Amino acid sequence: MTDAATQGVLPAPAHERRDDLGRLVAVSWHGDGSGEASGPARWLVAVDGSAGSLRAVSMAAGLATPEQGAGVDLVHVQPWLNKEAAETELPRRGWQATVQARQLLDAASVPWRLHVLMGEGAPEIASLADALGSRGIAIGSRGLTATESLLLGSVAYRIVHLARLPVLIVR
Repeated sequence: MTDAATQGVLPAPAHERRDDLGRLVAVSWHGDGSGEASGPARWLVAVDGSAGSLRAVSMAAGLATPEQGAGVDLVHVQPWLNKEAAETELPRRGWQATVQARQLLDAASVPWRLHVLMGEGAPEIASLADALGSRGIAIGSRGLTATESLLLGSVAYRIVHLARLPVLIVR
């Protein structure tokens, strides 16, 4: 496991993106051995720190390991923050919410990249999957009832309808 993954130390990101106001809206890190490789051998996994998202990480790790150059892109989306909070909170919250997911991938020797975005979950995840040329999107299901999904909405449900590539929903 990488030192950063196990100790929770926030390393400098590999990339940052800012909006027109100069607000930090995206950061990404590359785990050991992940390099810049993109494309159809990589799964994008939405991670929010829940047990369901960790099951999705495990499933994607299993799907990625048999293939040459395969890896996993983790994505964590935070709601909108003001400019000052985004500078420190966006990277910190994303790094902390994905500690267990990064540890799972390190233990399985699966190369990973972490993308932390600010915005609305489903559209950001679907857009990133397209931009990365991902094989598919894996997301954990929280097991909402039909009524709960109707009232609260479901990120997984919205991703299924927005994504232009396969979506794997893991229970």
